[in-house]
Amino acid sequence: MNEEILEDLRNWFVSYVQTFKLGDADHQRNIALKEEHTRRVCKEILDIGRKLGLSDEDLRLAEVIALLHDIGRFEQYARYQTFADHHSVDHAEFGVRILQENAVLNRLDESMRDLVLRTISYHNRAALPQEETEACLFFTKLLRDADKLDIWRVVTEYYHQNNEERNGAIELSLPDTPGISDDVYRDLMEGRIVDFTHLKNLNDFKLLQLGWIYDINFAPTFQCIQERAYLEKIRDALPKSEEVERVFSVAQSYLENSHHIMRR
Repeated sequence: MNEEILEDLRNWFVSYVQTFKLGDADHQRNIALKEEHTRRVCKEILDIGRKLGLSDEDLRLAEVIALLHDIGRFEQYARYQTFADHHSVDHAEFGVRILQENAVLNRLDESMRDLVLRTISYHNRAALPQEETEACLFFTKLLRDADKLDIWRVVTEYYHQNNEERNGAIELSLPDTPGISDDVYRDLMEGRIVDFTHLKNLNDFKLLQLGWIYDINFAPTFQCIQERAYLEKIRDALPKSEEVERVFSVAQSYLENSHHIMRR
């Protein structure tokens, strides 16, 4: 893939998103939220990729994957007024369909086109497929790391904003009720990402985001998480309790140990 194709895809993205910038203030705010998220994921994936020493060709491929990874979000929100996949459509699979129907990737050779589409389809799965090529799994992990870095930025800024205005699209319309669920607590204490079906309220959702630390793949990502204090910011947005302190302590230890091991 050359720079000209990459630039054409950037221009297509801008034109495509522009078609959704209609409607009331809430609609426009949430479309802008995903547009800005996409641009920052592109930056994050390039930053990680450069630190890993990727070639210019691989960096262009990584940027295309990041640019298009959430393309299904815009039509999803326009149709369903939600970003909750379980209340609408799987946005990754939906995005793949949109890219195919619009022949967006037709200038890429078939193998690269298939790689981009598979990576996008996997980026929001609870677990990666076992039967896949090394290249596809690498770029999927790269995307998942970059995606999480920016989602952490979005939600931590949102949780600590000064005004009380709530955004149901970010909170997935979960109720802001007290306490945390036993199943969510158990998932995290056992050092695994939270099962989405265990979420009962907004606190559970915040803890799910804390548990993403168990699905990070590269040393530069661990370094960013430490430097930006994302885990601490999520902890501080949760109620003060022994359970919260325990799961935070386990997650923080995992972060520190993983970063230390990967740097060796």
